[in-house]
Amino acid sequence: MTHATTTTAAKTPLRMGVAIPNGKLGMWLFLGTEIMFFTAFIGTYIVCRLGSPGWPTDTNVTHIKIFWGGLNTFVLILSSYFVVLAHEAMNMRKFMTARSWVIATLCLACVFLGIKSYEYYGKFDHDILPGRIPESNQQACEKLIRNLDLATGYLALETDKNDLERAIADGTGGDSAVKGMQEKVKAIDAELVKKRELRAVYQKFADQVAANRASTEPGEAKAGELLHRVGGDEKHKTPGELEEWKKAHKEFAHITVPHPILYGNLFASTYFLMTGFHAIHVIVGMILFGLVLIKGAKIGQNPDDAVILENAGLYWHFVDLVWIFLFPLIYIL
Repeated sequence: MTHATTTTAAKTPLRMGVAIPNGKLGMWLFLGTEIMFFTAFIGTYIVCRLGSPGWPTDTNVTHIKIFWGGLNTFVLILSSYFVVLAHEAMNMRKFMTARSWVIATLCLACVFLGIKSYEYYGKFDHDILPGRIPESNQQACEKLIRNLDLATGYLALETDKNDLERAIADGTGGDSAVKGMQEKVKAIDAELVKKRELRAVYQKFADQVAANRASTEPGEAKAGELLHRVGGDEKHKTPGELEEWKKAHKEFAHITVPHPILYGNLFASTYFLMTGFHAIHVIVGMILFGLVLIKGAKIGQNPDDAVILENAGLYWHFVDLVWIFLFPLIYIL
């Protein structure tokens, strides 16, 4: 009986179907999820905008700065070019040159965030914030009254007085504490007398706004007349009652008449959502470049350094590409 001899071939090591490092493959897969993430944002923005006739597009109303948005676009495109130069220098084993280009990229990222912070400051300064934008004349009148009330400090004093009176009724802290709180209540009452005199300045306007809201047919036209009377006519530079109040009482010096913006809150929500998440991604990209720079003079000694820089560059190009979509959508169209 013969025994068949079998020769076992040497096992060939497994190889990836795609000849790229695992880290690079992982980055491409991650970027695929990021594309879906921002596609949802951009798609939602387009649907909201197309489904909202009268969407605010006047940059004087929305305080969108096209120049600064365009400058930020140039900054990101230039930073992507610097990343390419850094990767090329790394492949040519010019490690210090690569490090210099990465530093230049980080500097441009800081410029981008600085410009974006300036734009955000303008939004906060004009109260272009989600949930705080009046979308009708009536809402603008009510917001003006709230701002006037805050300026007088009347509501804050009333709240303090109510808190103290509740504590007195409960006997919190004993007799000595109650006496101290009673003295504070007397001081607040004296201050409230002055505040009531200040509130009397715009009380007629507040009563008319309240009456318009409570009427069975609250009219936008009536609210518009009230707003025009108080705010005046900017086009013809005709001052309204608010200017007289400012001259007579310094507490109202910073008060401005809010302008209604149709779909303003939806606009502000989408603006901050998309640009805010994009800014977060810029910061993440800066952290990735920081991982390269943290090696200092030892950069390039580990073969993985080139892969890390390439992955950071891929992520940065994606961040740049997202902004190229956001800029025309938000700033131009």
